[in-house]
Amino acid sequence: MIIDITKLKSNIVDKIDIDYSVNVDDETLKESGIIELKDTYVKGFITKNEVDNYNLNVIISGTMVLPCSISLKPTNYEFSCSIDENVQELLEELGKTLKNSENSLDIFPIIWENILMEIPMHIVNEDIHDVKLSGDGWRVITDEEDDSESVNPELQKLKDLLK
Repeated sequence: MIIDITKLKSNIVDKIDIDYSVNVDDETLKESGIIELKDTYVKGFITKNEVDNYNLNVIISGTMVLPCSISLKPTNYEFSCSIDENVQELLEELGKTLKNSENSLDIFPIIWENILMEIPMHIVNEDIHDVKLSGDGWRVITDEEDDSESVNPELQKLKDLLK
């Protein structure tokens, strides 16, 4: 996502509008754990402030297909995030440098990093019905279950000793 900032740099325009579709190659997706990105768009603008720094103000939205945490079935996850920060600071955080001599700006590393930050820790497919959730000596504990009331009897004996 290379943006031509020539007009912004020479103060011909106040802002440059951004309206791009995000396309990521398959190898980069595999490394991230994302199966596929669908309908992912970046909309917003870039402005220049008084000290010749560029500010990025965009909203990234779309759908990522992730493996279900239980069954590994592909599961759609809709996401949306916004960025409203200085481009140079964002690139420095990523270990990249902004080249002031160029008349273009590559915002893909910033966009990709923010997409990666939206990946949830776990995701469960809604139509999981045929998955075994318990077995011999084990079971899956969900967030809705409250196991705080069940106390290990051995620990209860230790608690009684401390009284």
